[in-house]
Amino acid sequence: MFTSSLGKKYIMALTGIVLIGFVFVHMAGNLQILLGQEAINAYAHALQSLPMPILWGSRVFLIVCVILHAWTAVVLIRENRAARPHANEIEVTKRAGLASLKMGFSGITLLLFIVFHLLHFTIRTIYPEYDDLMTTVGSPNEGEIHDVYSMVLAGFNHLWISIFYVVAMFSLSGHLAHGFSSVFQSLGIRSESWGKKLDLAGKAYAWSICLGFSIVPVLVTIEKFGFITFFETSTYSFPVALN
Repeated sequence: MFTSSLGKKYIMALTGIVLIGFVFVHMAGNLQILLGQEAINAYAHALQSLPMPILWGSRVFLIVCVILHAWTAVVLIRENRAARPHANEIEVTKRAGLASLKMGFSGITLLLFIVFHLLHFTIRTIYPEYDDLMTTVGSPNEGEIHDVYSMVLAGFNHLWISIFYVVAMFSLSGHLAHGFSSVFQSLGIRSESWGKKLDLAGKAYAWSICLGFSIVPVLVTIEKFGFITFFETSTYSFPVALN
C-alpha cells in the first residue's frame, strides 16, 4: 500500500501532521525565554530530565518522520515530473509543478536549517563553549543545570545566525501554509465548501509560527544595536569567544 502513489501521499500527510504539531509545541517552549532566565532553564531542564526511553524515543520518532517526509516528497515530485499530461492538463500541471518546486526549495532549506540547528543548540559542536554555560538551581549547594537562556542569547548575538534563523522561518511559513492545506487533500477530507477556509487557516498558522520563532532572534539583534533593553543582560556577560 505505502509503495503506491496514494500510499506515499498518506505518508506525507501523516508525517506532516506530526511535524506541524511539533513546530507548535517547540515554538511554545522556546517562547518561555520571554518569561525570563529561570522559566526557560526550568523548562529545558525538565525536558532533559525525561526518562531516556521517552527522550530518545521521541527524538528518533521525529527524525524518522522528517526522513520519511523528505523521502516521499522527493519520490512524488519525480513521479509527477515523469508523468505525461494530456494537452488539456498542461496548465494545471504547470501550476502544480511550480507549487512542487516551491515546496521542494523550502524543504531543502529547512533540512539544512534542521541540521544546523541541531549542531548549534542541541549537539553544540559549532560553539562547544556553550557547554560551559551553567547556572545554579536554588541555592549554590543544590547543583547546576545548563543555562539555556544564556546559550540562546549568545547564539543570536551573532548577526548572521539571527538572519539565517529568520530566513529559515520564512521558508517554514511558506512550507506550512501549503502543507497544512495539502494534508487534508491527501487524506481525502478536503471539500470545495471549506477549502478556502482551510487555506486561510493554514496561512494564519504558518505566519504565527514564523512570528513565534523569529521574535527572539529579532529582539536580541535589536538589543545588540542598543535600541532596546529587553532581556536580562546582566545574566549573560559572555567571554570574547561567544561574541
